[in-house]
Amino acid sequence: MRVLIAEDDRTSRMMISRMLAPYADCTVVVNGDEALSLFRTAIELNRPYDLICLDVLMPEMDGLTALTRMRALENDLEIKEPDRARVIMTTGLSDLESVKRAIRGHCQGYLLKPIDQLALLEKLKSLGLISSSQPPESEDAGSAPIQDSAVAAGAGTDAAKMGDH
Repeated sequence: MRVLIAEDDRTSRMMISRMLAPYADCTVVVNGDEALSLFRTAIELNRPYDLICLDVLMPEMDGLTALTRMRALENDLEIKEPDRARVIMTTGLSDLESVKRAIRGHCQGYLLKPIDQLALLEKLKSLGLISSSQPPESEDAGSAPIQDSAVAAGAGTDAAKMGDH
């Protein structure tokens, strides 16, 4: 599974990456603009992301704007279900308006920070991204070094990539 994590808070980036590392190849960016750029490049290279975790509040472009633009790109390219990326919003915002905007943007999940690992894994199972029979996270999960993802994604960015375990 290929995952794009857009999160401006370093601690949250690392926690989400570590939770997903046993199940996915994770690419990490710090704002919605970078996320949109890598999303577009991944589609152009025919290596789309299976899951995108988007923080709502980020500099340069917030997660809700990035989500809207990602869905517009999928519409323009006539990408239909089940080939569309699954999107989970990750945020500290619990107000009803933020939740409604995310749902209108066609996200598949809305998780409040701090992200609960069991809730995240259950959401991945419900989306069919991981199976119930997959092993739980190993103790050293997430210990892979962070590498430059520009080569892997085919785009010039300050993104970081975490490898599979």
